[in-house]
Amino acid sequence: MAQKFGGKYSLDGNTQTEHGSGQRNSFDGANPDAAGARSNVLFAPAIVLVATTFSDGAIPLALGLFGAGALLLAAWLLRGGLRAEAEYNARKIARRPAIPRKMMASALTGVGALLAVMAHSNSFDILSPLIFGAAAAALHIAAFGIDPMKHKGMEGIDTFQQDRVSRAVNEAESHLSAMSDAILRARDRRMEKRVEHFQRTARELFRTVEEDPRDLTAARKYLGVYLRGARDATEKFADIYARTGDAQARTDYAALLDDLEENFSARTRKMLLDDRSDLNVEIEVLRERLQREGVRPS
Repeated sequence: MAQKFGGKYSLDGNTQTEHGSGQRNSFDGANPDAAGARSNVLFAPAIVLVATTFSDGAIPLALGLFGAGALLLAAWLLRGGLRAEAEYNARKIARRPAIPRKMMASALTGVGALLAVMAHSNSFDILSPLIFGAAAAALHIAAFGIDPMKHKGMEGIDTFQQDRVSRAVNEAESHLSAMSDAILRARDRRMEKRVEHFQRTARELFRTVEEDPRDLTAARKYLGVYLRGARDATEKFADIYARTGDAQARTDYAALLDDLEENFSARTRKMLLDDRSDLNVEIEVLRERLQREGVRPS
């Protein structure tokens, strides 16, 4: 079913959100797909390769099919690599991707180009396919780069605690994804935006915990119990509102999101204040030790 576009410049648009009075850009907090059209378009060459070798005989067809398979796998790996890189860049503390998808995609693109040239060649010259394959791989690397090769911000971090945080955050992200899927069933653009705003607030908490894994104990209820409850409430609201359009249910659900967002924001602020207090204590202890050893600040 088509939905009416809403926004600041729509007939029913306004400059305020339901959860605040400040004016916000309509793209504020948008989270576009990191892969995008530039990687999706790379699925097309595989189709073209099969189409142009289909009637050229058994050997060209076989080479074309293998080449198309390599190109399709390369495009699929590239999408995953770009998304993994976006996750890596979005976090201050992150492990490098476990699988170098972008580099594997570059290699497979070179293989696909090599097989494509062989499929359309009437000679047994191997040098030309190798040159085209190497050029294709090099251009792929130039266009998309390589995968992150080292961990970021992991110095001095307890890897065991960081793994615990990673599992907790992944579970929390699954709850947010379920909320996004569920709210679509309500077919209410404003509530979709409202859920997205809450998700941004929740992710601020995630990033705070990732930066200091010691905060996991204090935030575990928020990453687990509260988000699980928010997911269940979103699913129930979407089902009810899609069937009945109950305005009271919409109001109650919006109030729940307001309460959740306020509590998540408060927890994030408290953890940041606690971290600041811990830092002040460490500084004072260090100063006292320096003074006992006769060192005075200049």
